[in-house]
Amino acid sequence: MDREMKISFPGGLRVDAEYKGFVMKTDQPVYLGGDGSAPAPFDMFLASIATCAGYYVLAFCNKREIPTEKAAVVMKTKRNPETKRIEKISIEIQLSPEFPEKYKKAVIKAVDGCTVKTHILNPPVFEVEAKIGN
Repeated sequence: MDREMKISFPGGLRVDAEYKGFVMKTDQPVYLGGDGSAPAPFDMFLASIATCAGYYVLAFCNKREIPTEKAAVVMKTKRNPETKRIEKISIEIQLSPEFPEKYKKAVIKAVDGCTVKTHILNPPVFEVEAKIGN
């Protein structure tokens, strides 16, 4: 099924995305002229990777009735100082002490299946067009 996301400009450097009944608000940081009232779009992109990984850890543990209260996911990025682009993303799954050792490789494999990550590794075709008037 094709889906549509509606983007609006509520003022300043804020840009909102309405999708599937939710409104995701973005803004630019103060040092770039925004109000810093919401995450920047790139921050949301990074958060989508980390929260996707987190969801896969949670689903893995829930399916096996493994407690997640002491579990966490930490994502770190390494930026190339010359290109200013992220060249490495590291995801650390912090497992609770009760986590069975026998599932360690399996939970990593589960996170490797994160939909956001797989879309980055096998990207869609981007098509941009401009229309004047509605």
